[in-house]
Formats: sequence, C-alpha cells, structure tokens
Amino acid sequence: MNIIRIDDPADPRVAPYLDIRERDLVGREGRFIAEGKVVLNVLFAARRFDADSVLVLENRLAGMSQTLALAPEAMPVYVASGAVMDAIAGFHMHRGILAIGRKGATASVDDVLAALPERALVAVPVGISNHDNIGSIFRNAAAFGADAVLLDQTCCDPLYRKAIRVSVGAALKVPFAIGGTAGELADALTRHSFEQLALSPAGKADIRDIRRPARLALYLGTEGEGLPEPLLRRLTTAKIRMAPGFDSLNVAAASAIALHHFTEASE
Repeated sequence: MNIIRIDDPADPRVAPYLDIRERDLVGREGRFIAEGKVVLNVLFAARRFDADSVLVLENRLAGMSQTLALAPEAMPVYVASGAVMDAIAGFHMHRGILAIGRKGATASVDDVLAALPERALVAVPVGISNHDNIGSIFRNAAAFGADAVLLDQTCCDPLYRKAIRVSVGAALKVPFAIGGTAGELADALTRHSFEQLALSPAGKADIRDIRRPARLALYLGTEGEGLPEPLLRRLTTAKIRMAPGFDSLNVAAASAIALHHFTEASE
C-alpha cells in the first residue's frame, strides 16, 4: 500500500476531499465520493470506475487491509487523525473511510442496452429526485439481479455521495445510463426489443398475473404524482395488490417487490 501521512488539512494532495457537503452540491469536476468500507469493497472489486485515492482515519487503517488489497497498488492511501480528517471534510467523519472515484465517460442509453444479454431485466426510475430512493433502487437492482438501470433526465445523480452510500455500493456495480425524457427512454427500449411495464397503483393488471418476457423494462415513478400520464397511456400498466383502503408504497419498497417477482419469474 502507498500510505501517506497527512497532518495538514490544507495539504493539496487531499484537496478533493475538502468541504464534502458543499462540494456534493456544486459538483466535483467528474469525480465522486465513496464512503465506508463496504462501498469501497465494491468500488475496487467491480472496477467499473477508477479510484484516485483513499483517505482513512488512522485507527481504521489496520481493518482496511483486505479492502485496500483490491485497489491499484500505486494508489495513494492518505492517513489522518480524527481532528485532521474532520477539518478536511468540514464535519465529523465517524466512519472515517473515504475514496475519490472518477466518473469517466458517460455511457449512452443505447450503449448500455446493446451490451445486455438476450434475457435482461432493466429498472427505469422516472422523476426520482430523492437520493435515498435512488440509492435503494440501485441496491434492489443489484440484490435481485437487474441487468441495468436507466434514469430519465429528471432523476438525481446516482453517483451523489448519499445515493452511493444508501445503495451500499450498488450504484458502482450495476450498469446505468441517464437518458433524456421518459418518452425517449421508451423509444430506446423499443428499439432494443424490450417489453415495457409501468408500475402504478391504478395499473390494469396485478404483477403476479404478468408472465415475465425475455426482455423487460420496469418503470418506477415518484411517490404522489407517479409516472407521467402520457407514459402510462403508452405502456402496459401493472399494480402491486395491497390491502383494501391503502394503495401507496414507498418507491424503494415497490421496486424491491417488483424486481424480486420478475427475477423469480425468470428462473
């Protein structure tokens, strides 16, 4: 490991880690923050994204040996005391384990779809602006074997620090692309021979009655407004049957139920 001690929060080598919360809001010039040991395991093992460096609390270094063994050998591993790390981050870092990753070239929707196997399951969040929900959708996509996630242009960034953390690193593992409008995503999925299913409390069918096609795209809308009406008119719609008098599930929970159902249906 290329271990480098950092004693000054103003050291230019750790400048990308400065003022984490503020930088999350204004952007990191093509980079992202990964946080926590489990997330770094995914970052280094999946190798979908390159990592520039790691910043770790001095008392956490010994427990990071297996994780760091997965990283490129020459990658800098910056080690700091709690006081120095807190000064760098701009708040108390109780986890004390960070990495800077590079987003790299953005994959197009068509490129992601063209790389999928003949039998594929894709999650399509539309209008999801909550980072917890995006992170949970990616976590569910990884857990239930979805092949990709396509996000419309109104969704939040899955590589935002909180989204990555909530996804437990799944946003660094599951292939994804951010497209234009929901309609443009539907056009792309049609070109790649996907059958498309929109989840809605007013859906015409129960998901348990739908036979899993070889290529399926599953649309997930916002809580409250749901999916756009033009999209619902265009697509086959389905619902998750619930107890009488209640028809609302958190989109993260709905994605878990639906992805699990169609994963099971494919076996």
